[in-house]
Amino acid sequence: MTKDTGRTKPLAGLTVLDLTRLLPGPAATLHLADLGADVIKIEDTGLGDYGRSLGAGAEAANRAGEDSPFFKLLNRNKRSLRLDLKRAAGVAVFLRLAAKADVILEGFRPGVVDKLGIGYDKVKAINPRIVYCAISGYGQSGPWRERAGHDINYIAMAGVLDQIGAKGAAPALPNFQIGDLLGGALTSLVGLLAAVIDAKTSGQGRYIDVAMTDAVFAHAFSAMLVTLEQGKPAARGDDLLSGGVPCYGVYRTADDRYLAVGALEPKFWEMLCAAVARPDLAPYGLASGERGDWAKNQLAELIATQSLAHWEALFDKVDCCVTPVLTLDEAMHHAHMSARGMLVHVGVMAQFAPPYQISDFVFDTDQPAPAAGQHSTAILAEAGYSAADIAALRDSGVI
Repeated sequence: MTKDTGRTKPLAGLTVLDLTRLLPGPAATLHLADLGADVIKIEDTGLGDYGRSLGAGAEAANRAGEDSPFFKLLNRNKRSLRLDLKRAAGVAVFLRLAAKADVILEGFRPGVVDKLGIGYDKVKAINPRIVYCAISGYGQSGPWRERAGHDINYIAMAGVLDQIGAKGAAPALPNFQIGDLLGGALTSLVGLLAAVIDAKTSGQGRYIDVAMTDAVFAHAFSAMLVTLEQGKPAARGDDLLSGGVPCYGVYRTADDRYLAVGALEPKFWEMLCAAVARPDLAPYGLASGERGDWAKNQLAELIATQSLAHWEALFDKVDCCVTPVLTLDEAMHHAHMSARGMLVHVGVMAQFAPPYQISDFVFDTDQPAPAAGQHSTAILAEAGYSAADIAALRDSGVI
């Protein structure tokens, strides 16, 4: 149960119908659920959210009759309703729920919800204050609106993938889904919560079209600044933040680990140079070209002479924006992450805690990720369906 702070959760009373699957939408609704919204995860009567059987550890979990760790990470604090939206009776159930909901999220290809009879116009007619958010790769308009894609495609189209990687090498593939999470999750939250606030006062909802490609493109500030100044972006590995200057980059240690150097401000770079007894490098922190390459090589050679532990001990005493490059398991057990409470356990499984600290709000897991259709009876009863009605819907395969 949630710890008692004397106040309700920030989003208590907000009802969200979640039609999304896999990562972008479920990550968005995870935040809403953790903050107290009643997130009703609507899954089809077949496979449902196929995130239940994807990701590391999925095969073993499924053999044991459990959902994948991937699904469990993204779907705590939600309720699940199985519903066949390809049948008129299923559409009728959805619209009955939508009539009293505050938010709907969907992540289908453009036009699918309209074909099903549950699109924005249909819902708005019965619930003018509905906030309806559509998450897609390329948006609801434009020549690429119908195209399939994944995170790699969205960051490629936005000009961001081209900027990631070492000088002279191919673009590097991040295993942090920039488009899915920055675009599909966080950008949609900004739009829909703004619309929820407006709907509370105006009584009128809004339709929110979130394209993951747009979201990545609109946050490429560093590359945009160079492009505006020079007419084209910096070459991969040559930008201020991609290894183009000595004071910002990664350096290999003697034990094949890495230090992250982020000493952009002159005072931090000068402190770093003094700490490693190389004050002669101080003038070259932001240097490019031959002088920059020389300074980078000098620092690289020096850092390569000692282990990561040596440099950690040194820079622990010098506050100049130098940190170890940790592996995820090291980050999970780091004293600072522990102090911030960034890991929680749901059952025996470690999960990320919400990444915000809000006064008078103590996060807790009210329930683990739901089984498919686990809450169908309760959700329909709350919507006014009788026990007989629910039994008929179940017998006919609608739920």
